[in-house]
Amino acid sequence: MKPQIGISDENLAAVAHALNSLLADEFVLYTKTRNAHWNVEGPDFHSQHLFFESQYGALEEVIDSVAERIRSLGHYAPATLKSFLQLTHLSEQLHEKNDAQGFMRELLTDHESVIILCREYVDSFANEYKDSGTSDFVTGLMEEHEKMAWMLRAHLK
Repeated sequence: MKPQIGISDENLAAVAHALNSLLADEFVLYTKTRNAHWNVEGPDFHSQHLFFESQYGALEEVIDSVAERIRSLGHYAPATLKSFLQLTHLSEQLHEKNDAQGFMRELLTDHESVIILCREYVDSFANEYKDSGTSDFVTGLMEEHEKMAWMLRAHLK
């Protein structure tokens, strides 16, 4: 059954499509964070290994919540690597070294990109698509990314 929640079918589809791209970004960022966890090297290996683990754990929860939000709007969430790579705004390619600082710079850039995208979605979801619920949801995601970005930034000082 289609949701009857006071939002037009067209607006629900537009919001779900935007969330599909956000889900793809989240999955690519999760994968890159897992890569950092698995492959970080250097004298600070153990502490960085644990740090990246905490970050990918948080992203895993974000991924699930975004997919469930898409479903709650009556649409299907993309769930293949191919679809994620087609929908993402991020690059899966690493441009930095295999050390904590390199991974952190790369991940920080991606988090900041997601923050900017979320900030755009907050306004458009509420104003253009009349979906305050998803706007509020994306505000929470933005705050989660701001916290993760802050932690990465603090390591880079």
